[in-house]
Amino acid sequence: MIELPIYDSNGKKVDSLQIDEATLGGQVRYALLKQAYVITHGNQRQGSARTKSRGDIEGSTRKLYKQKGTGNARAGAARTPIRKGGGVTFKKERTREDFRTELPKKMRRLANRNALLAKLIDGEVKCFKALDFKEPKSAAFAKMMAAVGIDRTCLVATDGKNRNALLSARNLDHVDVCRIDQLNAFDLLNHRYLVVDKAALESFLNESCFAVAEGAKKEVA
Repeated sequence: MIELPIYDSNGKKVDSLQIDEATLGGQVRYALLKQAYVITHGNQRQGSARTKSRGDIEGSTRKLYKQKGTGNARAGAARTPIRKGGGVTFKKERTREDFRTELPKKMRRLANRNALLAKLIDGEVKCFKALDFKEPKSAAFAKMMAAVGIDRTCLVATDGKNRNALLSARNLDHVDVCRIDQLNAFDLLNHRYLVVDKAALESFLNESCFAVAEGAKKEVA
């Protein structure tokens, strides 16, 4: 069991949460995390890679010099493929779909849980009793982060209804925000720390427990 400390807004430990590693994959699966990261990264590519044929290159079609009498090899326009700066012989184009790869649903969900397990083992999850803000206040959120020792990139995940917390955090440098139900391995691995409130984390863990239980039932059946 992993014992996760729960902090108040002043950075003082007020409670703890027991987390079973089995619900998050049992152990850190580095190969799976890398596979999920690479696939997600590739799926975000724009797909704007393309080469230009001689017709796509800007420039004149004028013959560079006369055909005979110069001692040089005969040459036409400057846009031909054999000249520097000219077009390519066979034009190629790669769309967004050329980079897309699908990860099976079970592997994707396991990678999301396993990335959280890796953060928990490394002590990079900062859980607060509540992220209560009467109004959006970035300075108050920055003070709260400093109280628990956050000095690197940070991902803030909470309930989508907690709008004030999300608005307070998103204006800070090196801080990104997301809803707890959108937490994924790519974002977790791209940030050093995860900031979450207790209620949101428990909801994520309960869904993980349900997914593990359903998978066990299917295996038995």
